[in-house]
Amino acid sequence: TLASAGAGVGMGAGVEHTMNGIVYKTFGASTAEVRFAALKTLDHMRMPVTTDQKSEEGWLLSATAKDRTINIELQALTEQTTRMRVVANDGAIFFKDSSTATEIILQTAETLQDDAAITRGERRRKASAQ
Repeated sequence: TLASAGAGVGMGAGVEHTMNGIVYKTFGASTAEVRFAALKTLDHMRMPVTTDQKSEEGWLLSATAKDRTINIELQALTEQTTRMRVVANDGAIFFKDSSTATEIILQTAETLQDDAAITRGERRRKASAQ
C-alpha cells in the first residue's frame, strides 16, 4: 500500500554510504536497544552471530552469510543515541557488499520500530487496566 511504501522510504532516510562500501546510520536509541534489535535482525535473516562482545565505545557484532563476513560496530554517542556501522565483506576483504549492509541497517531500524510499538501497546494496556 501507499502507507507502507512511505514508511519504507522514511526508514531509509539517514543511511550513509562511503565510497568503500561501509554503511552507517545513527539511531535515537540506546546501545542496548540497537544491539538487541541487530541481534534479532541477524537471527531473522538467518545470519549466524559469531561475535557479540562489548567494546570501549559500545558493542562489536559479527555474523556470516554464505561467503560474506558481516561486521557491525555499535558506538554509543549518548545514552540514547547509537551509531551503527556495518561492513559486509564479500569473499576477499577488499570487496564490500553495501546492499547487504544497507539491508541489515534497514531491517534493524524496522525491528526497533516494531519493538517500540509493542512497548507502547504494553504501557497502554497496563495504564488502562489500572
